[in-house]
Amino acid sequence: MEFGEGYTIAFKGLKAGVYDFEFPIDGALFRAFENSDVREAACRAKVRMERSEKQLVFDTTITGEVVVPCDRCLEDCRLPIDFAGRLTVLFSEVPGEYDGETMWLLPVEEKVDLVQYLYESIVLSLPYQRVHPEGACDPEMLKRFRIVSNEEFEAIEKEAVHSTEGLGEAQRTALERLKRQMEADESEEA
Repeated sequence: MEFGEGYTIAFKGLKAGVYDFEFPIDGALFRAFENSDVREAACRAKVRMERSEKQLVFDTTITGEVVVPCDRCLEDCRLPIDFAGRLTVLFSEVPGEYDGETMWLLPVEEKVDLVQYLYESIVLSLPYQRVHPEGACDPEMLKRFRIVSNEEFEAIEKEAVHSTEGLGEAQRTALERLKRQMEADESEEA
C-alpha cells in the first residue's frame, strides 16, 4: 500500500541497537482501509525499535483519540486510545504469515512498513461497545429509534395479558419467563 510510506522505517543502514521513532496518526490512515468505522483520529505512535542481525523488535505505544459512530445514537463519539504492544520482525528466506505480533521479511529487505500494524492496533484496542457516556447521546436520535412510547408499551402489554388467557400452562410460563428476562435486560440498560 503506497499510503504506508509515512509509516515505514528504513533499517538497512542502521547498526545493532535501539532507535526511537514517532508517527502522527490521523483520519487519513483509516480512510486508506475499506470498511473502517473510524471517521477521524488524532493519535501519536511512539515506536522503539531494537535492531539485531536476525530480527527487529518494535515496542509500540499509541495514545490519542478516534471518532467513531456511537452504537446507540449513530452520532460522532470520541474514544480514547491507549495501546501498548510488541511486534517482532523476523528475517527468513521462507517468510511466514503476519499474525499481528510477528512479521516476516526476506533478508534483502531494507525497510519495514508499519501501516497495517498501527491500523490493526488501534482498531483492536477499541471497546466492543462504542457509545457516548450515559446521557451524552443525541436525544432526538434516540427518540427516532424508539418504536413505541412507555404508555404504548403498557397498553400492548395489557392487551397481551388478556390474549394469553386461552394459552396452556407451559405457554404462559414461557411467556412469563421471557417477560422477566426483558425486564431484567431493560433494568441493566438503565
